[in-house]
Amino acid sequence: MSEHRELLTGQKMARRTLLRGAGALMALPLLEAMLPVTALARSIGGGAAAQAVPKRLAFLFVPNGVHMPAWTPAAPGALTTLPATLQPLAAFKDSLLVMSGLTQRNAFALGDGGGDHARSAATWLTGCHPRKTSGADIKAGPSADQVAARYIGRQTRFPTLELGVERGGLAGDCDSGYSCAYSSTISWRTENTPVAKETSPRAIFDRLFGSGSDDGLSSEESARRRSEQGSILDAVQEEAGSLQRQLGSHDRQKLDEYLTSVREIEQRVQFTERSAKSDWKTKLNLTPPPVRPSDMAEHIRLMGDMMVLAFQTDQTRIATFMFANEGSNRSYKPLGILEGHHELSHHGGSQEKQEKIQQINQYHVQQLAYILQRMSEVEEANGSLLDNTMLVYGGGISDGDRHNHNNLPILVAGGKGMFQTGRHVIYPDNTPLTNLFLTAFDRMGLPTDRIGTIGDSSGRLTQLF
Repeated sequence: MSEHRELLTGQKMARRTLLRGAGALMALPLLEAMLPVTALARSIGGGAAAQAVPKRLAFLFVPNGVHMPAWTPAAPGALTTLPATLQPLAAFKDSLLVMSGLTQRNAFALGDGGGDHARSAATWLTGCHPRKTSGADIKAGPSADQVAARYIGRQTRFPTLELGVERGGLAGDCDSGYSCAYSSTISWRTENTPVAKETSPRAIFDRLFGSGSDDGLSSEESARRRSEQGSILDAVQEEAGSLQRQLGSHDRQKLDEYLTSVREIEQRVQFTERSAKSDWKTKLNLTPPPVRPSDMAEHIRLMGDMMVLAFQTDQTRIATFMFANEGSNRSYKPLGILEGHHELSHHGGSQEKQEKIQQINQYHVQQLAYILQRMSEVEEANGSLLDNTMLVYGGGISDGDRHNHNNLPILVAGGKGMFQTGRHVIYPDNTPLTNLFLTAFDRMGLPTDRIGTIGDSSGRLTQLF
């Protein structure tokens, strides 16, 4: 009990405590020493401890539709057995809510002809029918993540975090007369302002842990400085050691686990950079561009780890993550699939192509399972990071061959206590997806009555509580 004595008089350590070093600012996870509660209050998981832990919201997007027969549970109700595509989530089935019947009606053509891929991404979080243009007069949003940021974004260092693994331009024609901005982002700050995603693990790592002292330096100069400084943990070692000596045993363990996690992620980023640098020197004798892992699974997992760190340290409470751009024609060679994803999605009823689509879908779900696992391992005062985060996973196309935007593949993970999970819920066809966002906002205490254009969001979803 003596090790927690300092907690008895109330909050001792500021929630925004930072470890500082040359070129580094390291935010900390929520520790007991930051809570105005006793160790006993924490152990029963209630009171001020629960209130002090923030709720987070994440939107994870996958393109080109899914093979719905292998995605959809056999019946409504308890998730006793998961379908093939969702099998990697078996360990988390009690934290899942699979939802059928949800629709984004404004992703349909509505007289605009082709361009379903662009519309599906642009509409997914906005509920708005995008203006068909490949010029500068783009129009969609604002998106659900940015709407949420209006209320809680100012409480964190970064109002939102936009992540992805495929680069994409915000100009040019990418889909039947629709701007590339529509298919390469799902986040819109305003109806005319898409928010570009970051695809470089190094850039996100430096954003989370850098002091800004590299501003104005070239990428090569920044890399040289990092090499001279060594690990970020070396930079903050003195302050970290001093802090460790002031903490109780539980906080010391929690801080040690956090620092170990940061170092492990940093080493993976460094390994990726060394590999790319070696390849470029061998092939072209040039300085490599910003590095992105060639292995897609590692890329998704690294970016997912960054999102977890950002949530864990309360640097943001809202994130979007595109596993690939809408219409992506990337092949999946690790699965033995040489055809492009978009090409396969136009399966024309071919059983062989649909089986490959299912493999790609399951591959994406495996990466989701990794992210959920990492979140479940982060202990917080009233459960885990996963318990305090609601993740919406899915896409804006159901069957890629039909290009339909009704009965979308949507699931919610995490958010303990926000929804009654462990179930498959079926809604009438054409129920607005935006109603899910409004319902989620209610559970987070965000006073929003509409997302999307008039005639889209129509209320809150039932059967969730």
